[in-house]
Amino acid sequence: MSRLLILLASAALAAPLIAAPASAQSVDRVAVNGILDQGLNHSQVMQTAAHLTDNIGGRLTNSPAMREAEAWTQRQFRDWGLSNVHAEGFEFGRGWSIVRSSARMTEPRVIDLRAIPIAWTPGTDGTITAGVIVAPMTKVADFDRYRGQLRGKIVMISQPTPGSEPAEAPFRRLTDDQLRSGASYVQPQYSPAAIERQLATADFAAALDAFLVEEGALAMVRMSARDGGLLHGTGYAFRVGQTPKTPGMELSAEDYRRLARLARTDTPPMLELNSEVQFHDEDTQAYNIFADIPGTDRSGEYVMAGAHLDSWVASDGASDNAAGSAVVMEAARILMQLGVRPKRTIRFALWNGEEQGLLGSLAYIDRHVATRAPFTDPTLAALPVNRSWRHRWPIQPREGYGDLTAYFNLDNGSGRIRGINAEGNVAAAPIFQEWLAPFATLGASTVSLRNAGGTDHVYMQTVGIPGYQFIQDPLDYDSRIHHTSIDSYDHLKADDLRQAAVIMASFLLNAANRDQPLPRMPLPTQPTPSDPFEYLPAE
Repeated sequence: MSRLLILLASAALAAPLIAAPASAQSVDRVAVNGILDQGLNHSQVMQTAAHLTDNIGGRLTNSPAMREAEAWTQRQFRDWGLSNVHAEGFEFGRGWSIVRSSARMTEPRVIDLRAIPIAWTPGTDGTITAGVIVAPMTKVADFDRYRGQLRGKIVMISQPTPGSEPAEAPFRRLTDDQLRSGASYVQPQYSPAAIERQLATADFAAALDAFLVEEGALAMVRMSARDGGLLHGTGYAFRVGQTPKTPGMELSAEDYRRLARLARTDTPPMLELNSEVQFHDEDTQAYNIFADIPGTDRSGEYVMAGAHLDSWVASDGASDNAAGSAVVMEAARILMQLGVRPKRTIRFALWNGEEQGLLGSLAYIDRHVATRAPFTDPTLAALPVNRSWRHRWPIQPREGYGDLTAYFNLDNGSGRIRGINAEGNVAAAPIFQEWLAPFATLGASTVSLRNAGGTDHVYMQTVGIPGYQFIQDPLDYDSRIHHTSIDSYDHLKADDLRQAAVIMASFLLNAANRDQPLPRMPLPTQPTPSDPFEYLPAE
């Protein structure tokens, strides 16, 4: 064992422990020693992350790169000796990939622009050159302002904003004060009126495409949501039969603003666009990847770790979320290398379609764990499942509902784990404090009662499954990495990912070997309105 490991283990053992409640169970610190040694001295997490990013690259759902990632991760799990390695499909839609693209301003001077095609929009069928019109549109009511003005134009659909400079450093780690201030319980809010309005909202992107086609626009461009030359290229028209007809590209914020300023002068710009893309319709199913370490004496029960394998394609999808996927895979490798024989099965999941609405994890829950009563209104019943699912009542547990006893998710970049969100589960919180105690000197000690949203544990929580997201140092994830053109291997932090894999492996082993399953919240039922006298403001 290295000198660093000896110091870490000594410090962890010397640290004062929180008194274990009656519902807690002592952590097997001998097992933790083995996890620390394997995870810090013999880690392969960065090799895994490098293959997913440098070799495979951006993994858009149902793209050729994602198909390669689906196959490669299964081979890795099998090579490490895991069981029940398989892909499980769910209906998604079209695959899409970029062949090549470019954008130039040709008048009043020639300059290459930073641009990326918007996902699932068609190509330009060669180079198109045209003048621009600045026509910001965010709702259907905006269309009348520009009717009759768009024919033969490249339409700039974003509102130009002033440039900005960062007021604080883009890279940061959480301080103790920030961890404490973010750990408070936040009461849930339930607004039937707001839900009804949200469900009734029409698909603006489809309406905009139809308007642009009707008006004879050649293409549309939008402005990047971030400064600094960053691009995203995110788009959501992936369903069969819903592909837009208008080519779409995203320009860097600085390039977009330059065009918008010139459009107000006596030397308006001419824009040249070339977008060559491919649609892939051979298989409209997307696939989640699973692998198990079989349990020994808890028939049917299992604990689970997951991260989403898919990404956007402006870069290589490193922090979002090759990082989390590599940590989950590394936790599997560590436990297999140690030869653990857990009481409950430990299942590892790599989700697909997360970026389009948590579709892979939702498909798994709906198929294996619990479903919800369908809407009786045909209009609501026709909505995409991820838009309507959590608003349907009652919840209907499936036969395997009680088998999934815990789920742990990682999807907030490359930052080290600082703790875990207990999702309002006051019975689970002291157990997590006990489980984190050996890792206090590695920076992980916070148990927050807050709910975390926006990633693959969410649908588990909505049906009462103990699903949790770890708290991570933000680094530069939100400021410049998330979904952008610089989300590459260079921004991954090896020490942080090794630490995260060690903690993930330890939590899984604790959950799998605990005498009793982790405490559950009650099966959710339709909430009472938080404000029974609510009036929504007019839109």
